[in-house]
Amino acid sequence: MNQSLFVTKRDGRTERIDLEKIHRVLNWAAENLHNVSVSQVELCSRIQFYPGIRTFDIHETIIKSAADLISADAPDYQYMAARLAIFHLRKKAYGQFEPPKLIDQVTRMVSMGKYDAHLLTDYSLDEFEKMDDFIDHWRDMNFSYAAVKQLEGKYLVQNRINGDIYESAQFLYILVSACLFSSYPNSTRLDYIKRFYDAISTFKISLPTPIMSGVRTPTRQFSSCVLIECDDSLDSINATASAIVKYVSQRAGIGINAGRIRALGSPIRGGEAFHTGCIPFYKHFQSAVKSCSQGGVRGGAATLFYPMWHQEVESLLVLKNNRGVEDNRVRHIDYGIQLNKLMYQRLLQGEDITLFSTSDVPGLYDAFFANQDEFERLYIKYERDANIRKQRIKAIQLFSLMMQERASTGRIYIQNVDHCNTHSPFNPTIAPVRQSNLCLEITLPTKPLQNINDENGEIALCTLSAFNLGVIDNLDDLQELATLAVRALDALLDYQNYPIPAARRGAMGRRTLGIGVINYAYYLAKHRVRYSDSSANVLTHQAFEAIQYWLLKASNELAIEQGACPWFAETTYAQGIMPIDTYKKDLDTICNTPLLLDWEGLRKSVKTYGLRNSTLSAVMPTETSSQISNASNGIEPPRGHISIKVSKDGVLRQVIPEYERLKDYYELLWDIPNNDGYLQLVGVMQKFIDQAISSNTHYDPMRFINGKVPMKQLLKDLLTAYKFGIKTLYYQNTRDGTEDLKDDFLPATPDEDCESGACKM
Repeated sequence: MNQSLFVTKRDGRTERIDLEKIHRVLNWAAENLHNVSVSQVELCSRIQFYPGIRTFDIHETIIKSAADLISADAPDYQYMAARLAIFHLRKKAYGQFEPPKLIDQVTRMVSMGKYDAHLLTDYSLDEFEKMDDFIDHWRDMNFSYAAVKQLEGKYLVQNRINGDIYESAQFLYILVSACLFSSYPNSTRLDYIKRFYDAISTFKISLPTPIMSGVRTPTRQFSSCVLIECDDSLDSINATASAIVKYVSQRAGIGINAGRIRALGSPIRGGEAFHTGCIPFYKHFQSAVKSCSQGGVRGGAATLFYPMWHQEVESLLVLKNNRGVEDNRVRHIDYGIQLNKLMYQRLLQGEDITLFSTSDVPGLYDAFFANQDEFERLYIKYERDANIRKQRIKAIQLFSLMMQERASTGRIYIQNVDHCNTHSPFNPTIAPVRQSNLCLEITLPTKPLQNINDENGEIALCTLSAFNLGVIDNLDDLQELATLAVRALDALLDYQNYPIPAARRGAMGRRTLGIGVINYAYYLAKHRVRYSDSSANVLTHQAFEAIQYWLLKASNELAIEQGACPWFAETTYAQGIMPIDTYKKDLDTICNTPLLLDWEGLRKSVKTYGLRNSTLSAVMPTETSSQISNASNGIEPPRGHISIKVSKDGVLRQVIPEYERLKDYYELLWDIPNNDGYLQLVGVMQKFIDQAISSNTHYDPMRFINGKVPMKQLLKDLLTAYKFGIKTLYYQNTRDGTEDLKDDFLPATPDEDCESGACKM
């Protein structure tokens, strides 16, 4: 390299390149890392330098050079690249590596309109100084490169037009904590802020996209998931579309229940006209979903739900496929098909399923969710009524069409509505669950909107986070983490704004939370157990028992302190019924391990004092938020030892936790012979989780004759999921061979819209 090469500084000045300075930065970034070579990074970088290159571009070049060297043989390059990226990020944000004092950062950002002004009025200078002492900026060095790029792309406060960054990660964590506990008494709030900051900044608790990107800013809508139910009227349909637009613009993933909309050809106004059917209105909802980006952080996305027995179901099932024309396809939203025991019985008995328009069969749609015996009685009655318009189809034909579309698109989802109501925290006769959300882990009551200001309707919101199983040393640690997570998210419900009255009404009445897990694959690997052979069943039972127990305990203690949620009487918890009472007993044939915690004592306290939150748990996909914690994705098996995610910043490689020590103990997705062991584990989790679980099915066609997954196998797995009480099925993933060329290619998916974290998370 020519030492006389001139470079352009950030302020526009030119000077000779200082290779020694670059060498010092690289040595710093490589300190205490294993199997990384400074000279190799320098070699890859220097060939890209040219006269007049900006120092900004030199930083970008050496970061990319280090990132390109990330491999299974040299995983620590992900930390070297991360340190270089943190150095670069801070220079962009602050003009120097050392971050400013917290009070200076907040004052500057409030004056720019980037932080919520309440921070300066709620906290004294003395409290800011104490919070400054809580911050450990060196925790930035624990991020992987993929995590830094996700932070920079999605979470850090910035100008999304010109790309200016205004903060680094530890300010994000401390200010999220400060905002959420701002309403706590002065005598306790700093203690909670410190404890919560430590938990989230050391990755023990993972937060979803809306919280990470939004809390501390003037935007105050942080619920990851919004469930909107539509009635069978134009006013309700238009109110639903308006609600979708409002919440998509504020970072939420959407669940739409459109099952009440009558079928094509149904009479309107006593036969004055006939109905145009579902598809035009589904298109209307799709336009609403795609009208806004989610606060500039992610694109709008939704899943729409309808029952399997809807008269238009054969046309609705093919809405996503690539055949057909635009007039009969609605491809840019996903679909959840609602089933129950009677539908499965018709399949197993080789019988027909009768299709109805919901408008022609009074009481049937409501009974589908609220009362399974009443649904069956009405269904058979209407089948026998010659005066009711209907259509019969062989159950095997309809199920096969559904599973064929699920296989070809991967995005036809399943909701078992009876499990969602019989194994539920809600009394289905009072508050039935009639839909799920974008990523199929939220199961909450809703009521249709008649207009956008309808205070009798109910939009369901759920606020998410997750425990990082991989970094929890002992299940007893969950007691403290549950206390922090429940208190923080419950406080968020009061801290955020509600753009629609029906959403505020539901949120304040039910105060629903959904706390799940990340890094489950790492947790199994650390304990030397596998997905496929039942060896993880007992471990999983114990972990999820502890999760649900401590979450309920935390909410019960909060109820003693602040009062139960106003609509607690609508829950089964109010009757002393726990998840351990209502799960599918078929699970006992695969995992009959005893309960370890004091459920009877908890039951008594809950009946006496109630719960602050109607729901506590849900297992979400966590596609993006797990990357921030350098964790495996939710409960999913990794597809490879290195995951490769394509983003606007290029290819991001991330190595599984503790690769060198545990690589032989990770069970990779495509090495798992079938879905049986995975579905068993999801069933064991569902025994305790009071909402639902984003669970996927996976198929490698090369395991089957002629390279095609037989319909018999797809239906067998569907029935297995139902047998073990699984409430919902999310993606169906099919191996297509391209992944093998890219280690573990994980394309961008609506998982990111969920947290999941957001749902994405």
